[in-house]
Amino acid sequence: MSVARTCHSCGAELRDTLVDLGDQPLANAYLTSEQLTAGREPRYPLRARICAECLLVQVEQVVSPTKMFAEYAYFSAYSDTWLAHCAEYARAVIERRALGPHSLVIEIASNDGSLLRNFVAAGIPVLGVEPAANVAETAMAAGVPTEVAFFGRACATGIAARSLAADLVVANNVLAHVPDLDDFLGGLVTVLKPNGVATIEVPHLLRMLEGTEFDTIYHEHLSYFSLLAACDVLGRRGLRVFDVEEPPTHGGSLRIWATHAGSGPPPTEAVGRILAAERAAGLDALDAYAPFAARVEAVLADVRRFLRDARAAGRRVAGYGAAAKGNTLLNAAGVTTDDVAYVVDRNPHKQGRYLPGSHLPILAPSHVRDDRPDYLLVLPWNLRDEIMVQMRDVLTWGCRFAVPIPRLELVP
Repeated sequence: MSVARTCHSCGAELRDTLVDLGDQPLANAYLTSEQLTAGREPRYPLRARICAECLLVQVEQVVSPTKMFAEYAYFSAYSDTWLAHCAEYARAVIERRALGPHSLVIEIASNDGSLLRNFVAAGIPVLGVEPAANVAETAMAAGVPTEVAFFGRACATGIAARSLAADLVVANNVLAHVPDLDDFLGGLVTVLKPNGVATIEVPHLLRMLEGTEFDTIYHEHLSYFSLLAACDVLGRRGLRVFDVEEPPTHGGSLRIWATHAGSGPPPTEAVGRILAAERAAGLDALDAYAPFAARVEAVLADVRRFLRDARAAGRRVAGYGAAAKGNTLLNAAGVTTDDVAYVVDRNPHKQGRYLPGSHLPILAPSHVRDDRPDYLLVLPWNLRDEIMVQMRDVLTWGCRFAVPIPRLELVP
């Protein structure tokens, strides 16, 4: 564990704070009953800072990746929305890049292989790199070749030594987790063919600020990217952005297309358009970031008020989704089992454990039908439509969905 006093991209001193969410446990450190009883749950300051020089937003407290990813509770396959996103991406990129049996796709932080399975099904060679051995085992069992390792120059050199080079490198929702950008992006440059491309998906900082999506902030997410900051981060390390898309995932994301500096096509209209939108929103200066903390406090006040009023009225509240983002929200709001009875989740790897900090028990979704709560607090609000369809039968006894972001909303 260390405190970053300087920007981990450009090295400038970090002086400006975006938001301080207090001391929090690791968002994916789900507790066993034995750990809960032992009562030893480390907490770390969760403070997001802004680099005045390169505009990269980053958390100040850096926790060792081995503490967070050696064994991991997140499995991609339990979100239908994410699976559909992966399938559509694979279809589009195979066509756009004319990928075939002589190509190679490398995915960094490939999780359970949910994305790479689409390429395997199309007869395209793949290699996943995933640090969490328990998650990688699921991918390998599904026929996705996976190397269990943290990706960086050493890993990339080992891959290149096997005469492997990628036509496409996929890095979805991993760049935000990287403590050493030089090592990670240096490795990406190493495994990428001279005419290869990388697609990098990150939550879009502009959308986070506009939607008060502060629950995207947790210790695993070291960096938060505008396109302005991403172009700077990549450009410093030999990569050039030539296209960008805006998928709706995670409350609004960027899919950045990059290639080796000095190669590839000229930037598309989308690059200029999004950069212009960020500048119009003021993201090229510090003033635009100042109101965010007050808006966060307003959301937290709404959540606390809703739970207080529900409790006073004798209403029972349950949660849906043992999501990392939900843990940031619950812990920032000071929620306990006095406020929310339990949370349910489709992921059996989380069931039977307890949320970090709030200590809500994690149960199977079927428990909601037996318990019949009055409210279902949707913690992964970015999946609200999927969850409301899956749990629509709760409406039959008058249960209402409570969606906390961007401001608390009761549905119906």
